[in-house]
Amino acid sequence: MTAHINANADDFASTVIMPGDPLRAKFIAENYFMDYQEVTNVRNMLGYTGFYLGQPVSVMGHGMGIPSMTLYAHELVHDFGVKRIIRVGSLGATQQNIKMRDIILAVAAGTDSVTNLKRSSGYSMATSAHFPLLQKAWSLAQNAGIEVKAGNVFSGDLYYDPDDNLIPALEKFGVLGVDMEVAGLYALAHQFGIEALAILTVSDHCLTGEETTAEERQLTFNSMIELALNTAVTA
Repeated sequence: MTAHINANADDFASTVIMPGDPLRAKFIAENYFMDYQEVTNVRNMLGYTGFYLGQPVSVMGHGMGIPSMTLYAHELVHDFGVKRIIRVGSLGATQQNIKMRDIILAVAAGTDSVTNLKRSSGYSMATSAHFPLLQKAWSLAQNAGIEVKAGNVFSGDLYYDPDDNLIPALEKFGVLGVDMEVAGLYALAHQFGIEALAILTVSDHCLTGEETTAEERQLTFNSMIELALNTAVTA
């Protein structure tokens, strides 16, 4: 048990699926797990462990932004022995060829956050997915006929960023979209030597202004969730 996770030492599976929204974690447990139980609920950051296709898997929310993401991921790894984290969440598209509800496999992530610099003695280190996990998700998607795109993303500290140059710069450099957590997760994974992958669904478009509702983001995006779960139990 930690200050932020009131679970027992063996309550989490070795793989944790992590959406930002704790209600999405509840949705995943209720709709995909067998024999699941709630294992943590501090500050309503809900976490569950159950079975998917006969394999133990956990799901827990991580909140918004790199500090929240890495706080929960740190405790899961350091205090509960988690070996693999797969983030599922939303992405704002920054390329014209990316469409609403496209599924993105985040190969690597840049960021404007200084938090990663604290992990690397002030140097800007590349933050990337665990390649075998990325390869497994790609292969499963192809076999299931799920169209996915793989490429770089950008994790911003500010949801409402006042910098008018950011989106044009991301578009110019071929970055597929912007979120608020992936770079933090990948850096933590490098630090602790665990496996990490982010599978994201385009919820809004930074170039066209299209967007989904909060309810859609919470209760849909099922292809992303199923791909993450299938990756978790076959990796």
